[in-house]
Amino acid sequence: MSDPQDLAAFLELGWQRLTRGVADRHAAARHPVFATVSPDGTPEARTVVLRGANRGESTVEIHTDGGSDKVVSLRSNPRAQLLVWDEKAKLQIRLSTRVTILQGGEVADRWNNVPEGSRMAYGASPNPGTSIPNAHAYTKLASLDWFTVLTCRIESIELMQLIDPHRRAVFMACNGWFGEWRVP
Repeated sequence: MSDPQDLAAFLELGWQRLTRGVADRHAAARHPVFATVSPDGTPEARTVVLRGANRGESTVEIHTDGGSDKVVSLRSNPRAQLLVWDEKAKLQIRLSTRVTILQGGEVADRWNNVPEGSRMAYGASPNPGTSIPNAHAYTKLASLDWFTVLTCRIESIELMQLIDPHRRAVFMACNGWFGEWRVP
């Protein structure tokens, strides 16, 4: 392990775990919890699939159905948090973000890379979350029109590692990702 007092190394560990989540479907960061606030102020959290992590651009990327509640919520309030618990590293990663919603022609290049079988996750009739009379009273559409990319610009990264002794730090984009230690 690197020097436990080295803030830069701690941030590097967080980014390593995030980028691994994109490349390795068995990695803890592959399925973060994505939290938004509904237009009526209700907190909403759900598990998503991490599709991109770009340290140079300070972004992570998620793909979703354009008819989902999370898109409605993000149109009302573009802030979201992602939370990863990495059991192996005993590391919690919390990303506070501002989300940009991309659809249609803006995401056609990404749609072309979505495997045929996975395209069924994007588009449903009726819309996701609609009440239905039985478990299978819907149709999947596999439609570019509903394929939505959520680009999450990271504003802060909080890392907390539950090793002995525990350590916690916060890194802010507004100050060049300079970090500071916090009491765990």
